[in-house]
Amino acid sequence: MKPYALLQELGFGEYEAKAYVALLSGGQSTGYEVAKAAAIPRPNVYAVLDRLVARGAAQRFDTAAGVRYAATPASRMLRRLEQKHQRTLAAAREGLATLVQADEAAPAFTLRSESELLERARAGIDAARQTLLLAIQPAQAAPLADALQRASDRDVRITTLCLSGCEQECGACHGDIYRLTPAMNDEARWLLLVVDRSEALVGNVEPSMIQGVATAQRPMIELTGAYIRQSLTLALLADELGARIEKLVSPRTRHALDRLYPGGDFLAHVRSLGKLASSQMRQVPGSRSKE
Repeated sequence: MKPYALLQELGFGEYEAKAYVALLSGGQSTGYEVAKAAAIPRPNVYAVLDRLVARGAAQRFDTAAGVRYAATPASRMLRRLEQKHQRTLAAAREGLATLVQADEAAPAFTLRSESELLERARAGIDAARQTLLLAIQPAQAAPLADALQRASDRDVRITTLCLSGCEQECGACHGDIYRLTPAMNDEARWLLLVVDRSEALVGNVEPSMIQGVATAQRPMIELTGAYIRQSLTLALLADELGARIEKLVSPRTRHALDRLYPGGDFLAHVRSLGKLASSQMRQVPGSRSKE
């Protein structure tokens, strides 16, 4: 960003920022010289310079040839600005702490582009302090790899469900990684994230449509986490029990489960997960539990 644009980010008006940069570059100047160098309309320049003087970013000098202006050295000006912002933040923190927040339901934010989904996911991962539950596919995993690495470096416990059942790891996933393919639309790309059991993100990316929701609502958090944990639980149990699972399920229970699962065959669904789990499941060596 150009220097005057950075100053605008710090609260300077457009003309103030341009005038300060012109003074800093040109040394002591008249109002006319500043207006010319900074491309500021001449009738406006003296009011702009007065505001710079008032905020301590410039000084005014009376000389035999008339009034001239000089920029306050950048290091001193920025130090003053930093101190002012710190005082304002401290006062705001104290003042807002006395207010009672209205008792409102946690909002659910609608996300309508893949960039919004990824940015929200990245912010959630960066905010994680204890646990991350993640269900993802390679197209979404790659842009989040750096954020996941930072979380891993903070000792955040990460559980990753790869929804593509990759034959080889892409290298973007972190933590305890389980690669399996639940039944879903092949064209859909899902992104599910639960941060510290306090925030959930649910995203679905398809060629013709992108949908996403980010929320702190407890039901959404629990449902999203339950989907990831249930998928992993079924796969792990199928891998552990193998062919014995059919003998352990009563006909009555089998009938009920068949009606609940895609294709009307619960055991076939579980067996498919088990095969994938046994060959494509990995727990990162040395990963630590945070129970």
